[in-house]
Amino acid sequence: MRHAGLWHPRLAALVAGMGHGDLLVVADPGLPVPAGVEPIDLVFARGEPGLLTVLRTVLADLVVERATVADQLADPGLLNGLRAQLGDIPIDRVTHEQLKAVTATAKAVVRTGEATPYANIILQAGVPF
Repeated sequence: MRHAGLWHPRLAALVAGMGHGDLLVVADPGLPVPAGVEPIDLVFARGEPGLLTVLRTVLADLVVERATVADQLADPGLLNGLRAQLGDIPIDRVTHEQLKAVTATAKAVVRTGEATPYANIILQAGVPF
């Protein structure tokens, strides 16, 4: 067992194997997962685990150079939480339809229990130097 970081075996392996430019989606449970993209379901009840909780844990293990969210994401608490966790990482805004199209190129979609509309974020892997 690990001392800290990701404890979910598949998610930890996926993050460890990501290369520069690879995409990982952290999403609400309703986001469709395109054929050929691996779903990683963490949801166990409405709201659990929350998107910000999962994002914080992923960000502790993954170097991220850019993030993307939908224009329709309007919840101020969630937006402020995303900005706080991402810090200086640029956040692009696209339509929800564009976001769903980009998920087809992701390594995986990690589904949380987040119950906020349009609570999805695409993380683009960076490099640690």
